[in-house]
Amino acid sequence: MMTKDGAANREQIEFLSLDELVPEDHLVRKLENAIDWSFIYELVEDKYSEDNGRPSLDPVTLIKLPVLQYMFGMRSMRRTIKEADVNMAYRWFLGLSIYDPVPHFSTFGKNYTRRFKGTDLFEQIFQRILTECFQAGMVDPSVVFVDSTHVKARANGKNYHDEVAAEQALWYENELKEEIQKDREAHGKRPLKDLTVVDDEDDMPEADDNEDDVPPSPPPESTSRGKPNKNTSKKKIARRKQEKHVKKSTSDPESGWFRKGEHKHVFAYSVETVCEQDGIILGYSVHPGNENDGRTFPSVFDKVEDFPIEIVVGDTAYETPAIARMLSLKGIDLLSAYKRPQTKAGFFPKHEYVYDEYNDCYICPNNQILNYRTTNRHGYRKYRSNPEICAGCPYLKQCTESKKHLKTVTRHVWEDYVEQAEENRYTDGIREYYQLRKETIERDFGLAKELHGFRYTQMFGKARMEMKVALTYACLNLKKLAKVRWKERKKALPSCSFSACFFISLPKLLKAAFGFAPKAPLSTV
Repeated sequence: MMTKDGAANREQIEFLSLDELVPEDHLVRKLENAIDWSFIYELVEDKYSEDNGRPSLDPVTLIKLPVLQYMFGMRSMRRTIKEADVNMAYRWFLGLSIYDPVPHFSTFGKNYTRRFKGTDLFEQIFQRILTECFQAGMVDPSVVFVDSTHVKARANGKNYHDEVAAEQALWYENELKEEIQKDREAHGKRPLKDLTVVDDEDDMPEADDNEDDVPPSPPPESTSRGKPNKNTSKKKIARRKQEKHVKKSTSDPESGWFRKGEHKHVFAYSVETVCEQDGIILGYSVHPGNENDGRTFPSVFDKVEDFPIEIVVGDTAYETPAIARMLSLKGIDLLSAYKRPQTKAGFFPKHEYVYDEYNDCYICPNNQILNYRTTNRHGYRKYRSNPEICAGCPYLKQCTESKKHLKTVTRHVWEDYVEQAEENRYTDGIREYYQLRKETIERDFGLAKELHGFRYTQMFGKARMEMKVALTYACLNLKKLAKVRWKERKKALPSCSFSACFFISLPKLLKAAFGFAPKAPLSTV
């Protein structure tokens, strides 16, 4: 039988509570059950006046607004407010009644600017949810996975200006200098001089490929008239320094020009992330999109260093001498992927040259010795062959194209730590963890971008990007926590409460007392 009264109940007056309109298994109920949101009051207490001004919007409601936005992947706060105006589950989660007005979409933005900007409030919210995950027994930080993903910035790729990139000091620079000086001293070499740009030609820095690192003599003065000699010391220094030019966005200068493989070239932010075996995110850091993961690793590692980490799993970007050494000194194993040798086709890869640690030399595929020559200022020892022997070698064309028949092999002063990391790939009990990257860190990135609006940001600046990352990652952890505690709650409840049994037996009671039962449900056919 076809029914034609679909719109008859639109103006019917009902007596009900907002709680009855929210399904029992809705995600907002699980989120509310997962944690006690009143901890926000303590975090923002010093941002409000005690006895002056008008009553403010409840801080818990204020913070729950962006949580709703990132939890359900809404693209803007304006859209979030429109959804909360008509969605009873959202109103229930925010603590609003059916008739309460929903806050204006600019409310959170104004409060961020006036109260929360420049604070670590959202980092504290992320840490609080992470602490709840620890208390629930969900976190095992013995093995962690590290990687970075790029989030498109709110910047037009065509609006930029060219800028000389400021030279950034390496985080391991001082330790590397000390190691270089010790290595040169052990080999009977003179200490390196500081590489500084000066006006005096007599103090011109030496070239890295000079075996003994002796400053070359200044060029002779030109005796010809007319144009001055272009081959001056400053010109040499400028060419050797090779100033790096970068694209700087005019709308979001804190972002970086991101270009990788077949990806579209855009301005973006790089979000470096650490998670554990079940995908719980332990820490993060935000950087411009053009910064290398190996250089930014210490900033994210500082946030998880206190955890009892035994193994760090990362891609080839993290298998650097500095990172391998830092983790090894802390008693942590580094596990990385195999990186194919980037040797020119037709030439011997580096692993064909065997290092003799006892004699401190390399042995080439023709069983000839490459002796130590020097250690340059980048931390690489140079081992060179004998040109007279190489001239008659049958493998010369597979070894070098040098006109002087000279083969040079380099080895970093911290290469031993890298070799230990490479051995971990073949060690039982460690190598299996690399296969879990797609189920942990890569899955977190995929969920964040597919479901939580993490592909791009609608906001300007690194500070607001850090807020977005903190809340997005807090939502990812909170969903896992909510699922676990919801199961615990269902187990704790009795199998059939009094109210549930009453409503189950209601049709029989009505029929027995009044001779009728409630209207049958509509057919699903």
